Amino acid sequence: MTILVCGGAGYIGSHTVKVLTSEYDVVILDNLTTGYPFLLNDKASFEKGDLGDPAVLDRIFKKHNIDAVFHFAANSLVGESVQNPLKYYKNNVSATITLLDKMVEYGVNKFIFSSTAATYGIPDTDLITEDTATNPINPYGKSKLMIEDILSDVSDVHNLEYVVLRYFNAAGAHESAEIGESHDPETHLIPIVLQHLLGERKQISVFGTDYDTPDGTCVRDYIHVTDLANAHILAYEGLVNKEVANEVFNLGNGAGYSVKEIIEVCEKVSGKSAVIEYADRRTGDPATLVASSKKIEEKLGWKPQFDLEEIIGSAWRWHSKETK
Repeated sequence: MTILVCGGAGYIGSHTVKVLTSEYDVVILDNLTTGYPFLLNDKASFEKGDLGDPAVLDRIFKKHNIDAVFHFAANSLVGESVQNPLKYYKNNVSATITLLDKMVEYGVNKFIFSSTAATYGIPDTDLITEDTATNPINPYGKSKLMIEDILSDVSDVHNLEYVVLRYFNAAGAHESAEIGESHDPETHLIPIVLQHLLGERKQISVFGTDYDTPDGTCVRDYIHVTDLANAHILAYEGLVNKEVANEVFNLGNGAGYSVKEIIEVCEKVSGKSAVIEYADRRTGDPATLVASSKKIEEKLGWKPQFDLEEIIGSAWRWHSKETK
């Protein structure tokens, strides 16, 4: 089996490739605009190019006998999507349509889509299930939901089988510390706190301490990136084994972690104390956003294997290595 991983030089894509290469032949497609050469896996073939370029896709599908596609090649910054919506609709929607068109042309009918819990927008429930209404509030979430709808329509006409995986915050690094989380700019809480504890930031900001949560700070869902990688592979194997088809699954830890919890565990793991600036709430920040993964656990047996301290410990080893 040969799997094409679009966005395989990015954070989640590279960790999925790391697991995939132990059992499958892998081809990575990445234009390296947000991915990094140091995240490329030397056990995989690498094709540099844009997802939306038909000539690039023709080259790949003619050169490699592709059996399935894992799609991670999306722009994913919420704020940027609001400021530059056309970028998100061009890359996340238009380019993905080009990919699907070429898959149909070359008879590749297995598709694993890395979606987002941002498709739910601001739900009226603390625990989000797949039945929770989708109502994205930014172009990023809208672009992902558009592709989910397109997949459903394409599957009705063509022999396409897919799984959509929705999740919030990927975190942590591979146990080897060979690859980990790298973004420019960095917008995710755990790496921001760790960068501060490593002396790369003067302080960290906590926005709001009066939410209706156990400690007053926002609660969010965090999943170790290797757990996410394993979920994508289980989803693919579920398609191959006819256990699932054309399904949407949430990936969540079922409880969530507060901002204060994240900071406290970062301090514990690092042995350092954080300088914290408390600020007003940010507009649009819900108190709690946590996804239930009961459905995928029941159908495919997936559930998170890493707790918060293990997630942050792996991230600390990676970021500490990066500063040397």
